[in-house]
Amino acid sequence: FLTILGNSAVLVTAVKRSSLLKSPELLTVNLAVADIGMAISMYPLAIASAWNHAWLGGDASCVYYALMGFLFGVCSMMTLCAMAVIRFLVTNSSKSNSKKITKNTVRILITFIWLYSLLWAILPLVGWGYYGPEPFGISCTIAWSKFHNSSNGFSFILSMFLLCTVLPALTIVACYLGIAWKVHKAYQEIQNINRIPNAAKLEKKLTLMAVLISVGFLSSWTPYAAASFWSIFNSSDSLQPIVTLLPCLFAKSSTAYNPFIYYIFSKTFRREIKQLQCCCGWRVRFFSTDNSAENPVSMMWSG
Repeated sequence: FLTILGNSAVLVTAVKRSSLLKSPELLTVNLAVADIGMAISMYPLAIASAWNHAWLGGDASCVYYALMGFLFGVCSMMTLCAMAVIRFLVTNSSKSNSKKITKNTVRILITFIWLYSLLWAILPLVGWGYYGPEPFGISCTIAWSKFHNSSNGFSFILSMFLLCTVLPALTIVACYLGIAWKVHKAYQEIQNINRIPNAAKLEKKLTLMAVLISVGFLSSWTPYAAASFWSIFNSSDSLQPIVTLLPCLFAKSSTAYNPFIYYIFSKTFRREIKQLQCCCGWRVRFFSTDNSAENPVSMMWSG
């Protein structure tokens, strides 16, 4: 519910401000699409299976679930990588160069991200890699444990790990370290904080927001990646089901964080959310102290 409501608010805000959106903000919209796509296509089936204490459906639903997870997971990772690269280019380029990053350029980049993600998601279906159930039995993913004695499976895991995890993660870290160094040097040159231009303060806030989104995503998925790689080199029975379940749930929670980060850092998003609440007719009114004797904790919802 948090994922769907939060990211739906992001998409509604983007539609309302479509003419005012800057080109890098299209990547934020793409990230929201990936998050809400994961929630709608995967979570209901996983929740139903949890209530059933076993996977619902057969191999076809298992492959579908794993494919959706892989598709949206890689898409989110590559979108975060693209966000980091663009923020680095904008921060380290002159105004004339930064304007070259147009909406059409970002749309082409987003198309490439989806095609790249789809390619990796389809590869196990055509024989390179495998999809299968998780060790705890109520969701599906890449069948990590099948790669013990399979050179085909191991080559897929190694390639996927390098090109979809390590390389994007290192790119994200390198870009934000480069931005931090640039901002540090710029602030050193301007000793008086009151003389810092508003544009520079805004860039700093946007960069901090992007860093938190990336840190949230990487932190959420790191325990799951560690548990998955343990099962590659060791029997899946060596880990208790709860040890494999909790990292998986924590990883899936990453789809719910971003709208809260936008709400904290973006005045525009906060304003649009308040307007959205007004349009939907939701009101929360606390009675004044004059009526506190009659209704000490009264709360009225109308709409």
